[in-house]
Amino acid sequence: MVLEATVLIIDNSEWSRNGDYTPNRFQAQIDAVHFLFGIKRSDNPENTVGLVANGGESPDVRVSLTADLGVMLKGMQGLEIRGESHFDTGIQIAQLVLKHRANKHQKPRIVAFVSSPIAADEKTLVKLGKKLKKNSVSIDIINFGEIAANEQKLTAFIEAANNNDTSHLVTIPPGPHVLSEQIRASPIAGELSSAMGGGGGGGEFDFGMDSDMDPELALALRMSLQEEEERQRREAAQQSGGSGDAANQGGAGDDGDAVMEDLDEDEQIRRAIQMSLMESGSGNDQSDDVVASLIGGLPGVDKDDPELQDALGNPDQSKDRTGGPSSKDGSQGK
Repeated sequence: MVLEATVLIIDNSEWSRNGDYTPNRFQAQIDAVHFLFGIKRSDNPENTVGLVANGGESPDVRVSLTADLGVMLKGMQGLEIRGESHFDTGIQIAQLVLKHRANKHQKPRIVAFVSSPIAADEKTLVKLGKKLKKNSVSIDIINFGEIAANEQKLTAFIEAANNNDTSHLVTIPPGPHVLSEQIRASPIAGELSSAMGGGGGGGEFDFGMDSDMDPELALALRMSLQEEEERQRREAAQQSGGSGDAANQGGAGDDGDAVMEDLDEDEQIRRAIQMSLMESGSGNDQSDDVVASLIGGLPGVDKDDPELQDALGNPDQSKDRTGGPSSKDGSQGK
């Protein structure tokens, strides 16, 4: 996520009354300003956006750098079409606004709409472009309306200002298309609009909400979705590895079943109870006592049978048969 401070420059000169763009050049810019504000804020909640109007006697700073959509909308209220455009002066004013940004970690950027003929000559624009490059200010130009009259000048301007392909010139011919949609498909929006998944001012995306109204929530939802997808990938990988382990354990269990089948019934019962006690964490002495008690309670089974005691591994009976101390009377064997 790029941390940026961006100043949008709108061309509200008399040339913006023309209706060769939907609904006209001026309203198309208003819609695009709303769209650009949304993608900048969606990219990083700490991004700020300002607005400068080029038309009239001189450029007018309508909105200082802000992260509040309400402030931006309020600044656009009452904006009227008037006078001639002052492209080069508007660029310089936007640069001053960026110079006084509160967060110096923000990268400065200017996005300028050009819908009227540029009065400044090419030499002046090249000089201005070099100044922007020297001050590390990136600039994007949206050339529409008077394309033929401005193409050469703007191309030279962008070449002078461009630094590591951080500045762009986008030329949009007239037609029934929406200006903001054309910007969304351009390098000016780039991957940001793809993440929003929609165009226009109100970019609805995968979550069915207007990301412009709450950019912080939209960003949090996208991050949450990415974390959930990563968690599901990890679980799938663990399950793949666990399947092989389960197959190996199943093979070992089959071998154990074959061994149990070779034992007599009493030994099978003893083994089963011992395995159960081992799983529950019981000790060996306790398991022997429990096994002896359970087998002694079986009908027709004599728990004192020497052969049964040998199968149970009774240490007292073993000592009696080898001349060891007796567990019943405590006398010494002779």
